Amino acid sequence: MATTTKTGAKTAAKSNKKSKTGKMENSEFHDFFVDELKDIYWAEKHLSKALPKMKKAATSTELAAAFEKHTEETNNHIATLEQVFQLLDEKAQGKKCDAMEGLVKEAEGVIEDTEADTMIRDAGLILAAQKVEHYEIATYGTLIVFAQNMGHTDVAELLQFTLDNEKATDVALTEIAVSSINEQAAAE
Repeated sequence: MATTTKTGAKTAAKSNKKSKTGKMENSEFHDFFVDELKDIYWAEKHLSKALPKMKKAATSTELAAAFEKHTEETNNHIATLEQVFQLLDEKAQGKKCDAMEGLVKEAEGVIEDTEADTMIRDAGLILAAQKVEHYEIATYGTLIVFAQNMGHTDVAELLQFTLDNEKATDVALTEIAVSSINEQAAAE
């Protein structure tokens, strides 16, 4: 039994070895990391299709402009993730993200359940968009730590830029809500 344990430990040590570049390869953790990158890649692509619908549904021109800007940023996030896959020598492909699918459905529900051209709809759209942002912030923050732990500093730097952008979008949405939309929605 001791021999089996030693052999198993040697196999585990081999699979977690770092390459000459200091990156962990062929490890279960690396595979999990790549799988989560595929999840957020799918999520970003799905979001890029939903944001124009949210823009169209917005009453406030300021909110519509924010959704337009976020669509452009989301397309940049997709391109950044494609760079990440390339750095990892992985194919850029998505894996269905149930969380993002649900969050987008919630946004569609806001549109269906609220009256057009109202600030109540806009308040609901901001809520839905901030739920998306918080999901993305949690995901990118964790992926950065994973990348750092595996020695993927170049990947971590790319993901950090995206995380910073997601946080800025969340703040911008809060500012729009606080500056006028929530007060107007409460008055409707």
